[in-house]
Amino acid sequence: MSAKRKKEYDFVIVGSGIAGLSFALKVAQAGHRVAIFTKKDKAESNPNYAQGGIAAVTSAGDDLDKHVGDTLEAGDGLCDPNVVEEILRDGPDRIKDLIDLGVAFSSLEDGSLSLGKEGGHSERRVLHVKDLTGKAIEDALLASIAKQGVDLFEHFFAIDLITASKARKLGVQVKGEDDHVLGLYLYDANNERVVTVSAPAILLATGGAGQTYLYTTNPTIATGDGIAMASRSGLPVMNLEFIQFHPTAFHSLEGDRFLITEAVRGEGAKLIDSKGRPFLKKYHPLADLAPRDVVARAIDREMKRSGSPFVRLDTPRMKVDFPKRFPNVYENCLKRGVNPQETPIPVVPAAHYTCGGIPTKLNCSTKLDGLYACGEVACTGLHGANRLASNSLLEAVVMAHRGAESVCAFLDSRKKERIKLPEWVDGDVPASDERVVLSHNLDELKRTMWDYVGIVRSTRRLERAQSRIKNLGREINEYYWNARVDLSLLEVRNLVCVAELIIRSALRRKESRGLHYTLDYPEQGEIPENTVVRPVRR
Repeated sequence: MSAKRKKEYDFVIVGSGIAGLSFALKVAQAGHRVAIFTKKDKAESNPNYAQGGIAAVTSAGDDLDKHVGDTLEAGDGLCDPNVVEEILRDGPDRIKDLIDLGVAFSSLEDGSLSLGKEGGHSERRVLHVKDLTGKAIEDALLASIAKQGVDLFEHFFAIDLITASKARKLGVQVKGEDDHVLGLYLYDANNERVVTVSAPAILLATGGAGQTYLYTTNPTIATGDGIAMASRSGLPVMNLEFIQFHPTAFHSLEGDRFLITEAVRGEGAKLIDSKGRPFLKKYHPLADLAPRDVVARAIDREMKRSGSPFVRLDTPRMKVDFPKRFPNVYENCLKRGVNPQETPIPVVPAAHYTCGGIPTKLNCSTKLDGLYACGEVACTGLHGANRLASNSLLEAVVMAHRGAESVCAFLDSRKKERIKLPEWVDGDVPASDERVVLSHNLDELKRTMWDYVGIVRSTRRLERAQSRIKNLGREINEYYWNARVDLSLLEVRNLVCVAELIIRSALRRKESRGLHYTLDYPEQGEIPENTVVRPVRR
């Protein structure tokens, strides 16, 4: 960004994952000025780590009804059937878009697409680029937006939205009485300052909140930023109690939780206990290809029963060429001293995907005029209580296409509003020399969430977590308002906010459903209901 502290765009995107990049490309192609702000490197995102692939109906033996049925089954009664059908129906067309962009999905010798099978899927329908699908799609999108002239700014952290209601409270004259987006404040990490950006439409594509937990497959950027920003702007969140724990993350004494894609089990690997015995059959008829919530709870029970800190994934018995099919997994296992062709891989569950988020319509719009959300940060109704494997990348590209059309119509119809946005005011205290407090707070938050708000929950555990997180929230809030901001402070602030929302959502649900299992309410309620939690106000 230039030396100016303010810059105007038609459309601003926060986040550079597949959802944000897809959105940017389509809005820019319509002739609008688009900027992407990402808090780290442009290719650092959750989808970039997606190994499995993208699910869509592309083979003659498959059909939409089967994909819909599998998604509804995994979602355990909470999916919106209309949303599921609409998104999945658009899948094949969006796959064609990706191929046109240059995404070279893996193919068989006859030239047909190589389709994988993952947990919960009744057919082979997962398109992949070996086990680097997310990276391949992101690379293609980054190349395309560069040609389209989209401004992409790295190392800019979105702090908060500037809305009409907030501006009015600060004495700024804004037309009308409705609330709508005016812009946002961003922390420029390279220059250690806050900049103000004006835009009538903003997309939150910030990903999930895996870093809320001690062990996660997510990169360090996954700190729930968009969810926290939306909540502070008055928006509710929905179904945030449904945190998907990926069943198979690499276990090491150093705490390394490298993801072992579910596609490994789709190609024949089986989970075995400490004595080398397969155990999933006694938990679900689909055994190792059961939905993720079932597999994660089964592993948790087996570990507690045996006292072992992990179970193993029996890869040496697989009949595929492991290094060729899973080069990324193979290389990363070798780096950690395990050869999957010779030795079973030690695995444990780890926080992986945020199924809930900001409620959106099928055009990505939220209840705040001018604010859109897409990808893991959003809650469309597709995933319900448990996401079907590889549906997330599909949701990102489908919803980005739909949302871009809506944003373009919104921008074309809206009259430009010239407003002098309120300036950012730093805290009265200079940069603190007590940042060790933040690291301690972060460690306490992660451990609290892992110990009390994990795979198996109880009301008592949740209440303990709530008490601790509220105390952390008060400390961080005081710190925020009295010190100059920096990246670590902003991330901890958002994590505390999201952790509190997760706990409040979990306490609301008086049943066990999908990814939320509580010892106090082990049975499923008769009527499926979404959990809606109002904002955290500080």
